[in-house]
Amino acid sequence: MRKIRLIPLLIAFTSCALAADSKDLVKAAATKLAAQSNYSWKSTVETPASTGGRMRWGPTEGKTEKDGYTSLTMTRGETTVQAVLKNGKGAIKTDAGWISAAEAAANEDRQNPARFAARQLPTYKIPSVEIVDLAEKTKELKSEGDSLRGDLTEEGAKALMSLGRGGAAGANSPTYSNAKGSVTFWIKDGSLSKYQIKVQGTVSMNGNDREVDRTTTTEIKNVGTTQVEASDEAKKKAS
Repeated sequence: MRKIRLIPLLIAFTSCALAADSKDLVKAAATKLAAQSNYSWKSTVETPASTGGRMRWGPTEGKTEKDGYTSLTMTRGETTVQAVLKNGKGAIKTDAGWISAAEAAANEDRQNPARFAARQLPTYKIPSVEIVDLAEKTKELKSEGDSLRGDLTEEGAKALMSLGRGGAAGANSPTYSNAKGSVTFWIKDGSLSKYQIKVQGTVSMNGNDREVDRTTTTEIKNVGTTQVEASDEAKKKAS
């Protein structure tokens, strides 16, 4: 009888060990990617027209070099914004030239694409950093075919729903409810090729509710052959 009772415990222990191993596998892939001299990526966002589709998300393409600069090209609707990042500071390209992210974020025009992009930069994570954060936001990761998939914790889903919105808590701060989602990683021979984030829930602000249903897919490419282009003006403004 004792042996029979031990079986569920062994199964539970094995499941926990496998979940931990899966997270370690993802973190090892992140470390391997971060160690590369450079790489590129492309993130695409899908949102149903009935929810966040009205935001007209276009792709974000990025290039980064180890211990160097990161360049981003973000498309929102028919507008494309270019940005350069390094050590948490950034610069945005405008019709008048490059300006610091702080200057762009201070623009009072809420529809200004440079303002919107600049407000995202302080919390922007390149893939080698983001995938570690995503792994920590999952309850556990399980193998599904050629991928590892895990459901997000409620707090993890809320954080990803926010799209990096910052600011101190207050009456005008958004709240997130019914938050849920998942993350899927594609890893082959220890290298990450793609990952996908799905989040759903409700954002409430100033008495208004908005449903969120967003899928973000990021593909890693040109590892070791990427060239990051950043003008002297951009580097100066990002310093």
